[in-house]
Amino acid sequence: MKAIAGYLPLPNAAELPWHTLTFGEGAQRVEVSVPQITPAQLAALAQRVRDQGGAQIRSMPLSQIIAAIDRAIERLLKPDDPYRAELDILLPRITGFDAEMVRLGLNAYLKTFRAPQLQRFVAEDFANPKLLDEFQPRPKGGMARAFGPELLAHVWAGNVPGLPLWSLVCGLLVKAPSVGKVASAEPIVASLFARLLAEVEPRLAEAIAIVWFKGGDTVSERALFDEADVVLAYGGNGTLAALRAQVPITTRFLPHGHKLSVGLVSAAALDVQRVRAVARAAALDVVRYEQQGCYSPHTFFVARSGRVTPREFAQALAGELGALKEQYPRRPLTLEESASVAAWRQSLEFRAQDGASVELLGDARAPWAVAYADAAGPLQPGALNRTVQVQAVDDLHGVLPLLAAQRDVLQTVGVAAAPAELQALAAGLGAAGATRICALGAMTAPEAGWHHDGRFSLLDLVRMVELEQSAEDAAEHFAPYRD
Repeated sequence: MKAIAGYLPLPNAAELPWHTLTFGEGAQRVEVSVPQITPAQLAALAQRVRDQGGAQIRSMPLSQIIAAIDRAIERLLKPDDPYRAELDILLPRITGFDAEMVRLGLNAYLKTFRAPQLQRFVAEDFANPKLLDEFQPRPKGGMARAFGPELLAHVWAGNVPGLPLWSLVCGLLVKAPSVGKVASAEPIVASLFARLLAEVEPRLAEAIAIVWFKGGDTVSERALFDEADVVLAYGGNGTLAALRAQVPITTRFLPHGHKLSVGLVSAAALDVQRVRAVARAAALDVVRYEQQGCYSPHTFFVARSGRVTPREFAQALAGELGALKEQYPRRPLTLEESASVAAWRQSLEFRAQDGASVELLGDARAPWAVAYADAAGPLQPGALNRTVQVQAVDDLHGVLPLLAAQRDVLQTVGVAAAPAELQALAAGLGAAGATRICALGAMTAPEAGWHHDGRFSLLDLVRMVELEQSAEDAAEHFAPYRD
């Protein structure tokens, strides 16, 4: 099967040379062609998007931009739409993820970009969204207006399908023309969305460009970053450090790097009637996208004082992971991924041989693994691909120091607890560095407008312009009605 990725609003785009990215084997093989663009052409494209696309998007009221995004997302939510049908065929083949998992995950994700959610998204960061359209009065006096970047550059990772939509939509909401660089591992979603958006709203056709070049191509990176005033990047910490070195000192750099997420299970959730549902929710958080997202859990800390013991919870979690392997089969692992899982299992077996209270549940040949420990240890990443630890604790508040020790990488905490305990834990988790607290089962599905890594998704992109009261007062001296 053949497909095309990239979106270049250039009159001669079809004349560019093409590079082929290959995914899968046999009947599942997909060849994705991406346009090859030189650094000079990339700089010229960025200038075109900044100037022509910027003029168009800034002339549109925010309400019309939201309506255009909503129309595109509505199309993508229709199973029989050609764009959605292409995604449903291509994404499982390109990523290796189970097709039904991708379909359900994509539906849940896309719904966060419908018009009501986008309006809430804007209201989350702007008490008065009209600041994005025109100068508005401020309570302190004077007026203010929010201006988006003249050009927003995106560099995306390919670990989770659909990731580019988040930052692309953020850019659109602040009226920023965008050039996005797709990852070789997943070049499709951003490309199809850009083409669809141009179809439903031609005024935005030149406000987005989607490009591809090899990772580590510093000449191309610099060509793009030199034209941008904000660079938003996703990836591992090493990748982000290398990208930062290419960003001019006067350009704002907004990185989203490696993060760790965990689950907490209170004694209130550990009784015979509830434990299976809790374990099922935890298992779904592990299975969705094979723990590739920064919000996926690596460890569950489970309180001892419930009617169900932490070890019994670990067994229930193992059972649910075993059941889900039939509904959502794990993707085939690369040699590197298989070696990582094997090394993770071996390290736990060595710990057990050294006297640590660690137990691996499940057959070594199973496409999942649960490691149970009778005592909590330092927060560490697992091997991904359905490998998870369950650690027993006397009290969930005792976990907070362990989490605080990793505050620089701590992100999402999924919690199953009674209301009073949830509120008490929330304060401690926030102080420990967590930036998102949610229910188990919702860890991999952030709400619309969530503050990614604790930052403002829209406010971080804009530049505020103040029209001070002194200027308004002085202008009165020159008014024609003054005489």
